[in-house]
Amino acid sequence: MTLAALPLQLQGDGGAIGRFLAEANIPYAQLLGSVLGFFVTFLVVYIVGKVVLSSVVSRYLDRRGADEHAKKPLMKLVTVVVAFVAIAAGFRMAGFPNILQSLATIAAAGTLAIGFAMQDTISNFVAGIFIFTDRPFRINDWIEWDGHSGIVEDISFRVTRVRTFDNELLTVPNSQLTDGVIKNPVAKDKLRLQVPFGIGYDDDIQQATDIILEEAQAHDGIMDAPEPSVRLTELGDSAVVLKSRIWIANPSRADFVKTRGEYVTAVKKRFDEEGIDFPYPNRTLSGELSVAGMDRVVQSND
Repeated sequence: MTLAALPLQLQGDGGAIGRFLAEANIPYAQLLGSVLGFFVTFLVVYIVGKVVLSSVVSRYLDRRGADEHAKKPLMKLVTVVVAFVAIAAGFRMAGFPNILQSLATIAAAGTLAIGFAMQDTISNFVAGIFIFTDRPFRINDWIEWDGHSGIVEDISFRVTRVRTFDNELLTVPNSQLTDGVIKNPVAKDKLRLQVPFGIGYDDDIQQATDIILEEAQAHDGIMDAPEPSVRLTELGDSAVVLKSRIWIANPSRADFVKTRGEYVTAVKKRFDEEGIDFPYPNRTLSGELSVAGMDRVVQSND
């Protein structure tokens, strides 16, 4: 089969290399030019593009503080993009513009069809990119959303896996974590806890306040700056509510539960020693009970 017998889409003019070889009277200059043009251009664009683009993306992700787990899929995506550009540049240098047009048409049609068939998957994929770049949470963070909470164990482009505090594994589509509100209590280097204490109306408010502050200052896990504070926030039906505000450093779910539990226990012990009660609601029921027909029963017995 001669080169002229090939389909039009597969006929390349050899590009600049082919024309150079043709001027040198080298046999099969057009074919050799196409082959050399494609491979040389592909290798140059792929190697240079991967080195440059990968370096730029890697430095950007490092500045954003991306984890190694998050960097790997993004760097693979960069490699795919560079390879696609290198192939397109190779065909162009080889003198195959018709193939490029055909590939572009096929890619556009395929993208449209895939887009309709995989709307949810694409939505989760895009949401995964936002999670990697915006970093609303990281692996091992404690997060809360839509009534759920747990520790992030794994983040992929499609789903995020969260281990609940009951040791259940939740596989959450990424779009659910980007479309709603996510609470990340451990995103910063310190966390404020608000602990309410109820005392009786006959108890000394100032004495109770002093006890609450003293126990906060005595606990090693509670920060001195910002300093603990206490405010009277509510006059309830059966209790005067004093709300304590304390701060813990480098918080985690374990620190939160442990510190709060030890602090409340210490305050309760001091209240017992000082004769301050934790009141509980009292309910008084009043009324009368009547039974219809009792008068007839009494008359019949007579």
